[in-house]
Amino acid sequence: MKNILTFFSAILFSTLFYQKEIGLNLLLFTLLTIITTSIKHFKKIKNRNVLFKIIAYLITGCSIFFYNSSLAILANVLIFFTFIGSIAESKTSIYINWINGIYTTIVSFFSHYLDNSYEKENVKKKKIDYFHWFKIVGIPFLFIIIFINLYRNGNPVFDELIAKIDFSFINLQWILFTLLGYFLFNNISRPIKIEPATTYDLENGNELDKKNIKVLPMKKLKSENQLGIVLLSLLGLLIVFFIATDIIHLKNIHKMVATQLSEQVHNGVNALISSNLLAIVIILYFFRANLNFFKENNILKKLSFTWIILNLIVVLVTFIKNIEYITSFGFTYKRIGVLFFLTATSVGLITTYIKVSQIKNLLFLFRRNLQITFVIFIISTTVNWDKLITYYNINHAEKMDLNYLIELSNNNVLLLKKYSEKNTLNDKFNRRIKNKYNYYINTLKENTWQETTYDNLVFKK
Repeated sequence: MKNILTFFSAILFSTLFYQKEIGLNLLLFTLLTIITTSIKHFKKIKNRNVLFKIIAYLITGCSIFFYNSSLAILANVLIFFTFIGSIAESKTSIYINWINGIYTTIVSFFSHYLDNSYEKENVKKKKIDYFHWFKIVGIPFLFIIIFINLYRNGNPVFDELIAKIDFSFINLQWILFTLLGYFLFNNISRPIKIEPATTYDLENGNELDKKNIKVLPMKKLKSENQLGIVLLSLLGLLIVFFIATDIIHLKNIHKMVATQLSEQVHNGVNALISSNLLAIVIILYFFRANLNFFKENNILKKLSFTWIILNLIVVLVTFIKNIEYITSFGFTYKRIGVLFFLTATSVGLITTYIKVSQIKNLLFLFRRNLQITFVIFIISTTVNWDKLITYYNINHAEKMDLNYLIELSNNNVLLLKKYSEKNTLNDKFNRRIKNKYNYYINTLKENTWQETTYDNLVFKK
């Protein structure tokens, strides 16, 4: 039964993807993967973590059908490995899911084959006479070929019948592609765990254990504590001064031209990257070993929390600068990227606060930040960014770069077409928009059912 299901899935795989562009086929493949793994691992999919991966996987598959963006395709591939890895072991961290997912997809067949070989190596097997089977199959086949050629020379009717036999229907590339599908589904139906990474992750929690930490002598503890208090106090005063001057500077930000505002935002982001990373490293340095449990570290903790809050204020000021930049000159992917980076930076500072206040280990920081970033990445695929950028810039930006909008993907083609019809544009822009529109319409008309996207349904109406 399992082999039949794998074979059927392989046929569907080649039907969906052989010589096809991405569209409905990747959504159907997502559903096929979930169904086949659910049939073979029904108990495991009831796990809450696995169900979360299934939902995320479906979200990316639907996003591909609706928007067909590179971001959604990348997210779909990543969550595929995550889902397969969670079937192998649901309780591990997300990065272990990735490792197990990739490992399963590539080497599961070979791993199971080698395991079976080791189990059977001591079992005495009857020796197979390969030469005998070669004679049974090869010799009759050779003589059939010889006699066919003899009969063709002796009988024109027989020769004509043999000549009409056409083997062009056999597509070697399609067969190889189907075998690839069989190999893929055979692998993901039998997920495996890579060791010792999986066991290490399961055995190590997020709490900092007194028994497993390095113990610093009391004299060094007091010295480190005093150094931390002095350093964080001075850095706190410095960042307060920086925030005050930055807020004063915000009053004149609306008077800046594009190049000045761009320079301010990018310089601010670069400074933010350096300062926040340094802030986290400094805090982690002082809250290492048994200094986390030092009774006299209350002042150091309060200064650390204050410094984290001040860094969050710097994030907020930079956020305001970027919003002003967007309001004046519209959305671009770089400006959206800045917003995502500011969000990720805030998350890093907040998790550092939790790490210090609740005495967590470094694994907690790594796991939690990666998990939250992954969730943000999946959610981001649900937005049609090219359409959003175009809509906002056309309707709200004080100054608009039409060249930039035309160079975006075809997700904004309808908005651009409507904009060109309602506004007077020069011939160059009108021609480019018209060419983009016509090219996309022709592409949609040529799409097979496997390549269908939501826009096919829209244009059909």
